[in-house]
Amino acid sequence: MIQYSGMHHTALVTGDMDLTVRFWRDLLGMRLLITMGHPGYRQYFFEISENHMIAFFEWRGVEAIPEKEHGYPVQGPFAFDHIALGVENDEELWKLKDKLEAADFWVSEIVDHGFIHSLYSFDPNNIAIEFCAAVPGAEPGLNPKMKDREPVPSARYGPNPCPACWPAVKMPTPEDQKKIYPGEGGNLFTEIAAEKE
Repeated sequence: MIQYSGMHHTALVTGDMDLTVRFWRDLLGMRLLITMGHPGYRQYFFEISENHMIAFFEWRGVEAIPEKEHGYPVQGPFAFDHIALGVENDEELWKLKDKLEAADFWVSEIVDHGFIHSLYSFDPNNIAIEFCAAVPGAEPGLNPKMKDREPVPSARYGPNPCPACWPAVKMPTPEDQKKIYPGEGGNLFTEIAAEKE
């Protein structure tokens, strides 16, 4: 089985990187860790926690998405509803509620979902955000809850992965073909190391 370390980053889009920086760094308190850009393109990464980031591309002509209530069903092509950011406890939810209201952003009441308490809002791009704090004693990882009354067929197998449900790898990539190709920012940290010398 592949060992995942968490969600490294979620990449979103903005038409106003300056306002996005002011919201995510200055209002929500996330450090701005990486900035890359050239004419017509920017990508900035904000630190959620150690090894977990949220990134934004800035492209010319991008407009804020229409505001859509968190979890409200839609029809037609669609792939994204909201992002959910964990916080340490309920007190952090109350701090966020106060900060967002003081900055004149809409923010919900705190909602009890049984395993998390949630607070909902939107960033300046109308990206729906949920902030959630785990309910003490509710640990889905230790005690999964399967409560769908009409589960899809694959969910009937339970919470654990079913590797046999997919074809096995018959020919792994040979060592001499394992190449990593240069991308945007590929030499970012080697340049920084060279500048320090």
